[in-house]
Amino acid sequence: MLRGKHIVVGITGSIAAYKAAYLVRALIKKGAEVQVVITPAGKEFITPVTLSALTGKPVVSEFFTANDGTWHSHVDLGLWSDLMIIAPATAATIGKMANGIADNMLITTYLSMKSPVFVAPAMDLDMYAHPSTQKNLETLKSFGNHIIEPASGFLASKLEGKGRMEEPDKIVEVIETYFSKKEDLAGKKMLITAGPTYEKLDPVRYIGNYSSGKMGFALAEACAERGAEVILIAGPTQLQLNHPGIKRIDVESADQMYEQAMTEFQHVDAGILCAAVADYKPEVYADEKIKRKEGDELVLKLVPNKDIAASLGKIKREKQLLVGFALETHNGEKNAKLKLEKKNLDFIVLNSLQDEGAGFRTDTNKISIINKKGERTDFPLKNKKAVANDIVDTFIKFM
Repeated sequence: MLRGKHIVVGITGSIAAYKAAYLVRALIKKGAEVQVVITPAGKEFITPVTLSALTGKPVVSEFFTANDGTWHSHVDLGLWSDLMIIAPATAATIGKMANGIADNMLITTYLSMKSPVFVAPAMDLDMYAHPSTQKNLETLKSFGNHIIEPASGFLASKLEGKGRMEEPDKIVEVIETYFSKKEDLAGKKMLITAGPTYEKLDPVRYIGNYSSGKMGFALAEACAERGAEVILIAGPTQLQLNHPGIKRIDVESADQMYEQAMTEFQHVDAGILCAAVADYKPEVYADEKIKRKEGDELVLKLVPNKDIAASLGKIKREKQLLVGFALETHNGEKNAKLKLEKKNLDFIVLNSLQDEGAGFRTDTNKISIINKKGERTDFPLKNKKAVANDIVDTFIKFM
């Protein structure tokens, strides 16, 4: 699973740095190519000579080579890497990562990283339990970083508790599990809708909503990263895609999204309907800008848009899967279950505007997933990239 993978191993100033040698060796035995980046404090616990001998590569520590001024490019490392693991990660490094304090090569490499980042904390039990450390770890989780929880046991302080860096073999297992998920949608074709729709009143005005498209784009990226061929139908949004394997179709109105979804759904294995489609549109479109007239009220008559989810539910083939979203302000579970049944969905993702950090224009979301049996699974507040993977993990069980 790790053969040919490029892995950056970050090492910080902890007594657990000796374990990094075992981690590097284990990764290389699995076929990975490893580049070590170490902090100045880390070199006090394990020498670059040892690490270089294991990897066959010079260890990166400083921004410049002392004797000739050669620049070590953290940007190039971020592009080269398939994954970064920081083990051990001290409280100081975790704090710098959470707050963007780029005062050493490891932090600048982290901030430039395009690939997923795993963090294995190592510190004394009181430091680990301190509210500031826990807050910083939650911040890293909200960025989409993966935290490998420390183990409990005998610590360097002679105390016993939670704070020991997880054992190298366990860390390798976590990394292998991550890469195994990368191909679990291989060969599948997915349709995803994202963003708002705009329903025109006249050439300069429209009816819309606050959707940013972030959740749908995160889902498209997650599915593509796990091997799927993705068609993304996107309403008006400024978001850009990072994965080259996603076909993007831009639309503006609900009618346009409906036409594209009905066409593309015939050729896919599954659809995830994340877009916030307007339920209504103006009955009449004014060809010229509607001018204000003193004392007159402007009365709009709205008519229903076509129901994309219900329409796809009617034409869904036996082996096709269809997932919907329900953003509610009240009676969330009841409304979601009604939508699930009425529109012939396989499961529905419920979120509520009553939950802080969930809903439109946020980088986080808090969801519940309800299946056809009425079973509900609740998830904590997470970065939308992590939420997307939770949804895909659920989705895989239906494939």
